[in-house]
Amino acid sequence: MEAPELERRLAAIVAADVEGYSRLMHRDEETTMSILSVRRATIDALILEHRGRIANTAGDSVLAEFASVVDAVSCAVAIQHAMETADAADPDLPMRFRIGINVGDVMVKDGDIFGDGVNVAARLESLAEGGGICVSRGVHDHLRHRQNFVFEDLGEQLVKNIAHPVRAYRLRLGEAQAEDLTPVEAPPLLDDPALSLHDELTLELTLWNSVKEGGPDELASYLEHYPDGTFASLARTRSIAANESSASVDQAAADLDAAFWDAIKETQTDEELQAYLEQHPDGHFASLARARVAEAAAPVHHGAEQSASDQAVELAFWESMRETDNPALIDAYLDKFPNGEFAVLARARLEQLRSPADGNTSEKEAS
Repeated sequence: MEAPELERRLAAIVAADVEGYSRLMHRDEETTMSILSVRRATIDALILEHRGRIANTAGDSVLAEFASVVDAVSCAVAIQHAMETADAADPDLPMRFRIGINVGDVMVKDGDIFGDGVNVAARLESLAEGGGICVSRGVHDHLRHRQNFVFEDLGEQLVKNIAHPVRAYRLRLGEAQAEDLTPVEAPPLLDDPALSLHDELTLELTLWNSVKEGGPDELASYLEHYPDGTFASLARTRSIAANESSASVDQAAADLDAAFWDAIKETQTDEELQAYLEQHPDGHFASLARARVAEAAAPVHHGAEQSASDQAVELAFWESMRETDNPALIDAYLDKFPNGEFAVLARARLEQLRSPADGNTSEKEAS
């Protein structure tokens, strides 16, 4: 049965967890679980009050999505003020939450949310201090003209499992935003025909700022929402460049692999073969290198056993390059095994690669 298609949508993602949760559990498991249950009840109620949806909970962490950036940030501020009040009422048993907020494209399956937008929110959470809130550039840009939110720029941050740097901002609590914590009706991030042109442009700019430094998949999410948008041409150009860069890296790695092997292919020393395997454990010649290492380590025999060893080396060499389109690799095989088991096949393959036009003509004449 074909799997159901994943739903995609643009959302503001809030990720929260408890600072030092493992330490608290180690000190007193029962008390920590009791406090966490009470705090979670407060957090869940505030998420619903601010029109959010709880997507996932695991241990001390909470993941929620909002259709509005304003609702998401206002909810986070309300949560931190509620936690501060609870800590003040019981200062001997504090429990401080860290919150990260991002806006981006998410995938939805069975009520849970996935994708790079969720991962960035989780990494921003890890950058936040206990009792603090850290947001992405997309969230900051959406709110930078609102005087009731004050941000501190933390600059570009390199975070785990995210290929590109993430621009982070700390929301400075206790300052201007304390004046108004009431949820504000803001333009939703989801498609709405009633949105004004200004709102549409704001949403497009928010999405672009969140993906413009990303890879092909992130740029594709922008193009999916805005195929004829302001930045569509730039998104396509960057996507093509990213793919070409990836292909160039793969070709460079293949060239280094071939050059390394060419330098040591006649060696009789185990050290050089091991050096090749350390640098290129999955290289074109890795199987052959391992066979040679094993052959060198085995006791020397004569007759049929020695012949079997030679055949194993040849087979390993052939398996390492039989699917290649690089004539140099086939030449390397023929240099080593001019009368080998696969020599006829290797020469035919080499002739096909070097004279494709002639080969096609011959095939047509034969038919």
